[in-house]
This record gives sequence, C-alpha cells and structure tokens, in this order.
Amino acid sequence: MNMLRYCLRGFLLSSIWFSVSGLSQPIQLVNAFPSLTFTKPVFLTHSNDRTNRIFVVQQNGLIRVFPNDSAVTSYSTFLDISNKINSSSGEEGLLGLAFHPQYKSNGYFYVNYTAPNPRRTVVARYSIDPSNPNRADPLSEVKILEINQPFSNHNGGMLMFGVDGDLYIGMGDGGSGGDPYNNAQNLSVLLGKMLRINVDSTGATTSYSVPSDNPFRGNTQGYREEIWAWGLRNPWRFSQDPVTGEIWVGDVGQDAWEELDLLQKGANYGWRITEGAHCYNPSSGCSMTGITMPVKEYSHSADDCSITGGYVYRGKLRPDLVGAYVYADYCTGRIWELRYTSGRVTSDSLLIRAPFQISSFGTDQENELYICSYSNGAIYRFARTTITEGYNPDGDIPAKFMLGENYPNPFNPSTTIPYELPRSADVVLKVTDILGREVATLVEEYQQAGQYRFLFDAPNLSTGTYIYELQAGSFTNRKKMMLVR
Repeated sequence: MNMLRYCLRGFLLSSIWFSVSGLSQPIQLVNAFPSLTFTKPVFLTHSNDRTNRIFVVQQNGLIRVFPNDSAVTSYSTFLDISNKINSSSGEEGLLGLAFHPQYKSNGYFYVNYTAPNPRRTVVARYSIDPSNPNRADPLSEVKILEINQPFSNHNGGMLMFGVDGDLYIGMGDGGSGGDPYNNAQNLSVLLGKMLRINVDSTGATTSYSVPSDNPFRGNTQGYREEIWAWGLRNPWRFSQDPVTGEIWVGDVGQDAWEELDLLQKGANYGWRITEGAHCYNPSSGCSMTGITMPVKEYSHSADDCSITGGYVYRGKLRPDLVGAYVYADYCTGRIWELRYTSGRVTSDSLLIRAPFQISSFGTDQENELYICSYSNGAIYRFARTTITEGYNPDGDIPAKFMLGENYPNPFNPSTTIPYELPRSADVVLKVTDILGREVATLVEEYQQAGQYRFLFDAPNLSTGTYIYELQAGSFTNRKKMMLVR
C-alpha cells in the first residue's frame, strides 16, 4: 500500500460534491457515521450473519463493531490484539479480517497481522464470545499460517472467503524495493503470491488443507501448493464480484506504474520482471512470455502512487454505478469507475477526487460500498441517487402529489418511475411483489418539492407483476408494473 509515501492535506467533510460528465447526478460522498472516528482504519466489512453490523479494522490492532445506522454514536471493541502486533512501520499492524461463510453457526473469523521477533505475517482464527455477540474471545486464537517477512513493507494483508468457500490470502513480495530476493517469481516461497487454502480441514502438518484444484497441488518441483497465482508485488486489496465471480486485485506498483488484475488460476502477473505492462528487471528487453498483463494500469505522472483495490458496485445508492468496478489511488484520493465487458475494458473514468487518503473500500450486508479515510479516521459512502433521469427543482412546482406510470412497462431489467412533490416531504418509494412482500426500498429520505424520476434496476428478480408504492407525507399511491425476462 505504501502508506505515508505522501501526506495529503486531509480534512473532515460531511459531504463532498464533484460533477462528472455522463453521470446522472454529481457524485457526492457523505460521512456514513458522522459521530464516529477511527484510528487508521484499513478495512471495513460485515459479519455475514444478517445482523446488519459494521466491523472496522484499525491498524493498531483493534476491531470496532457497531450497528449499521448513520445515527450511531458509539462502537464496541470486538477484538483487541494490540499486544500481539508489530506496527512500527507504516505498512505493518492488523491488516485484514474475514468472517467464515458459516460464521452465524460456527462463530469463526480470521485476521491477518504482522508480529515481531521474528518479523512475520500471521493468519489466525478467532471465535466469538458465546456470551456477547459484539465481542470475540481474545484467548481463542488458532494460528493458521505464519510467513516470515524479511522487511517491514509489502505485507499484503487482505483476507477473503471466495464464493468457493476457500480462504484467499494476499501476500506482498517481502518488502524493501525492487524485490531484492526475487520472491514474487520464486514458486518455493509464499511471498509475492495469492494463496488459496481450505480452513475447514487440516493437512498432515498444517492447520488447513490445500484445495484439490490449486495449480501446484501434488507438484514434485518443491513449489508451494498453497499458491493460486504469483508475480505480485503487493496485492493490498482485492474483492470478488458476487454476480460474475470475477476476483479483482489492486497490485501496488514500484515507482512508475500501478496495476489492476483479474485473478486467474496459476497466472504469473510478472513482478519483478514487469511493473504493470512494462519491463522492470531488466529495464528493457525483458521476456514477457507466460506473463498475464494487467486489465488496467496507470502511471505516477499525476502524483498517483498507490492503487487501492475496490469492488464491483452492487449497492442501491447509486443505480447508475451498478456493475462498475470502483477503485482509487491512496495518495491522491482519486476514485474511478471501470467497466469490463466481454473480456475488455469498455470505459474507465474519474468519479471524484476525495481530499483524504483512501486506505480501503468495504461493503455491508447489502453490498453497499464504503470508503475508509486513513487521513481523518472517517468512513464515507456514496449519497443516495434518487434522480436518475431528471429533476427540475427550478421549474414549475407541481400542483399535487403524483405517482406516474413507470416506463417502459413491461420492462427488462430496468424501468423509470416518475413522481412529483408539490411540497417538501418525507418520501418512501418501495417495491413489493404481488403478495405484498417487500422487494426493495428505493427512496427513504426527506426531499424538496419537485419532479423526480427514479431508475429501478432489477437484474435478479424473476418474471412477474410487482407493485411500486409512493408514500410522501400523508399521500400514498401504488401502481403495478410487469417484469418480463
């Protein structure tokens, strides 16, 4: 991640506006939990148990937990391992957290931290305190994997359970500069790799097993069987799209290029032979045979210096971003959206330049996206988009409340719902199925008088009749719409 390579003049904002051509509304970031601040937050996630809680990982060894409510005023300490970690450098400490897919029944979660004497990465399992769902048992640690670290930087740190149920572990190249031990190209070591292990069973000498389809399982060359992919410098943050299954990796570069990769079984992403798509060692004339090129790279020419891998957006607040991969640069705070279709990048554009250092993205149980500010300890999110095709606050004020006919109708997979407000009101716009079971809440906020149009996208709903209902003050109206696949 190359933390502290640059110091930006970060400051706390309740909201940030940035106009972007081509988007239906200007991007707005809001402080998701304005009463809370954190010490060097490096990750955010949820517990996969439908309790709608947020967990924030602090680099100093603490995990905070609190309800996913913007009005929350305090948090609890879920886990404190500050006495176990080494955080003497800007890239060490508590770096990753992943909840077991069956956390609701087994209470297991996993952390990634750096420990001293000797300096090493530790991947460990902890268990929930059975008497308190907001507290882990600090004595329940089971070390799963320990990897010696020759230097203090490039520790990776991300943990993720894939949709396959296996645990993915991002490992940097061991640090210093230029990968002096050539770890990333050495298949007999775990540094500079993406690892994949099964934590639900054990090996003959390990607290985990190696999945049968790992690319080097059963090899006779002495290659580490835990390796899923290699040739990585520092895969600080990565994520999996729950819809497509694609795993996106932000691999932090050396001095010139940052890269974004799609993770593939057995792929070599080139470091230290290449930095991005360019020769690094040697600086020219290198052989790129067998190297998988990045999906996207960007240079340091605009003061960018360290990619922060993000997520394919699957939230509800910005329907216009659904399906786009959102990522950022730690140093400049620039956030982009990239769209990848049929094996190629079809668009890549700047969304906003945030005035803080972006250490990580994260998601809640509804796949809404959050942004961790390393600079000021705040957590941000996108403001809700309720106007996707038009809003006319300066035109004639509507004479009455109105819920219009959606168009097109029938639709597949999206349709526009128009409505009008003659005066400001608390507005709820929701969708139910024909039996009255709620499918989605599209709008739930106080809105000014005006004309609104909301784009409802329903990629995961089945063919059928649905009801959309508007509640605005004392006004209520509902209409039918038909989804046809």
